[in-house]
Amino acid sequence: MTKRLSCKTNNIKSINQKDLSRLTNGNRLKPSDDVDVTDDDEKVTIKNSLKSKILDEEIITKDGYKSNSDDDNEKILKEKSLTILSRSKVDKSQWSWSIFLIILTAGIVTRFYKVSQPDHVCWDETHFGKMGSWYINRTFFFDVHPPLGKMMIGLFGYMTGYDGTFPFESPGQKYNETSYIGMRICCSYLGSLLVPISYLTAWEMTGSARAATLASAMILLDVGLVTLTQYILLDPILLFFINASVYASFKFYSYRAKSFSAIWWIWLTLTGIFLTCSISVKFVGLFTVLYVGLRAMSELWEILGDTSKPIIYVLKHFLARSLCLIVLPIVLYVTFFYIHFTVLNRSGNGDGFYSSGFQSQLIGNPLYNASMPREVAYGAHVTIKSQRTGGGYLHSHWHLYPENVGARQQQITTYAHKDDNNKWIVKKFNEDAPSLMNKSLTIDLVRSGDLVRLEHVITRRNLHGHRVLAPVSRKLYQVTGYGENGTGDANDIWRIEAVGGNPGDFISVVSSRIRFFHQLQNCILTGTGKQLPKWAYEQMEVACSPSHRDTKKNTYWNIEGNYFPRLPNISFQVHAPSFIEKFVESHTIMFEGNAGLKPKEGEVTSRPWQWPINYRGQYFSGNSYRVYLLGNPIIWWSNLVLLFTFVIVYIIHSWKEQRGSIELEEIKERRERTIWACGWLFIGWALHYLPFYTMGRVLYFHHYFPALLFSSTLSGLVLDYLITCFSSICHKLILPNTFAHFLEGLTLVVVAYSFYLFSPLSYGSSGSLASERNSSMHGLKWLESWEF
Repeated sequence: MTKRLSCKTNNIKSINQKDLSRLTNGNRLKPSDDVDVTDDDEKVTIKNSLKSKILDEEIITKDGYKSNSDDDNEKILKEKSLTILSRSKVDKSQWSWSIFLIILTAGIVTRFYKVSQPDHVCWDETHFGKMGSWYINRTFFFDVHPPLGKMMIGLFGYMTGYDGTFPFESPGQKYNETSYIGMRICCSYLGSLLVPISYLTAWEMTGSARAATLASAMILLDVGLVTLTQYILLDPILLFFINASVYASFKFYSYRAKSFSAIWWIWLTLTGIFLTCSISVKFVGLFTVLYVGLRAMSELWEILGDTSKPIIYVLKHFLARSLCLIVLPIVLYVTFFYIHFTVLNRSGNGDGFYSSGFQSQLIGNPLYNASMPREVAYGAHVTIKSQRTGGGYLHSHWHLYPENVGARQQQITTYAHKDDNNKWIVKKFNEDAPSLMNKSLTIDLVRSGDLVRLEHVITRRNLHGHRVLAPVSRKLYQVTGYGENGTGDANDIWRIEAVGGNPGDFISVVSSRIRFFHQLQNCILTGTGKQLPKWAYEQMEVACSPSHRDTKKNTYWNIEGNYFPRLPNISFQVHAPSFIEKFVESHTIMFEGNAGLKPKEGEVTSRPWQWPINYRGQYFSGNSYRVYLLGNPIIWWSNLVLLFTFVIVYIIHSWKEQRGSIELEEIKERRERTIWACGWLFIGWALHYLPFYTMGRVLYFHHYFPALLFSSTLSGLVLDYLITCFSSICHKLILPNTFAHFLEGLTLVVVAYSFYLFSPLSYGSSGSLASERNSSMHGLKWLESWEF
């Protein structure tokens, strides 16, 4: 009997983690598996607990120890293991959900605190608040971003009692009795959800409550994220959808063992919906689409490697992902634009960016339900629109080019808005314009190949070109307004040609694509798309290009307005575009507008290298009540350090794998899981940050915040790994759990204290600037580039 007991005891003491996994009907956990039983530093404790509990609870008979076969021993061990692990899992789950509720509450409190202050327009509220108003009033406008975020802001305002009448003219404008708080609250609510979603994402990736807590704390206690998500902006909406997309993709992956089940389809569909919403707020969401796309390809590659599954099974997975991550997002994205065009059906100040046919469908636009002659006759009053994407109308005004900017003659520009300064009279090159009302005169129609003069209706000066360099495009020639009362010189003569037509073809409204060739200089009238300085009211340059090939798309024009009462009118509806044509046109204009964004005078911009180091912030409110966008320096600088720490851990892991190092299974598994999770977060950070180095458009500090979500979550996971490692090293000096909790608590206290110190930047401060010694913020100006 003694011998049999000894054998049984030795059998129990030889249990390792693989045996435990096998006996609990589980495979060995992959680094990517959903681990939700315990944290790593508690595995050894539970494993030892299993041994001791099974020994203590041996079945005793009257004659002593009960004799069990090896199968009985294994059955008993299996049952006991399942019981103890299940109890631990329940306790751990309850504790994790308690932390989650605390995190959720803290996120709401920090984001809603002082949400009504300051009670004036802050930073880009002047743009997006105004656009929300336009949605409420159904007024069409142009913006470089897709419509979903602005539609949501308009909906927030409408639901909370805002009537869409506040002008949002400039930062600092008092709201007074305007119901603006509802829009701020809705944006702040979406911002507050970043915290719990980050917790859930880290939990799905690691199964560690500590990693999830640290990751969400990095989001919760960042004063920069608090500032950016408290106002009427697109950023809280964008960040919410990006974060939700990432979480949904990992949640979907956790159900890979239940492929094609209802819950599997739900999370795959939600991933596609959140992705669509991300890119429908700002085109930055495209980086998130690429990120989830890479994850989908990785998952398909993993499925393909399972040789126990037939190829048809892999094909089903491919089709399911194609349906939910490609087809569904495309349908939703197009639907958002359909709603956008349907709601904004009234003419606004953005009409001029779009084609004449597009404008004809906007209520209140001069082209809506308009009728005018189809052909252009000499003497007609016309408006001439550049067909360059987002191009405006050929325009002039009384102002002259300044000294040392070519000839000091009248300015010629393109202007995106409609006014009387866009009107021109078409004349034969050698005759005055015929009377519009004299019905006895012969009507001569303008034909392709004719020589014409264009006289500006208001100033009576002719469109003029000469061999003087243009003000901005120095390889082109200057175009001016010249002459008196319609009389000028030979440099006023232009040859009009219909693109794709034949000489002698009539010039028609809208449908004729035309070009103007200067008769003497042999250059072509061009809307360059380059912005002129303030002396031209920042309108767009018009020049004459000696090269007919390089600037082809900028040289096309069309006649839009055509006033000639002696010709019969036709309805403008014949030129109305289809929805698909409007969809394509709006995207072309948005892309070019986005790429061409330039900083305004005095505006603070930044470069991508400055963002991760928190080099310079951005004023949201510069009045006596100051709000300054700046990241929590402790979190941001720690993110950089921990980013490099992850790279080092990855190199060490790769070295050990290549050398076949022998080490404890728990340590290896913990490192593999951390590297898998952090690897995907690193890719997400890189995809949302590095592309900005290739962009030529103006950039701002807040463009870094989508990448920040990934780096802050990565920091939480790396901190969890380091704490576990230090606890294992110090286990002989102090209990591992106690030391781990101490390190975790110390980290949270340091980050929370830094949030307390820098919170006046988010919640507003007054008094002296930090550069002055009597300021309460003087000691916090750690970098000279900080301007608060």
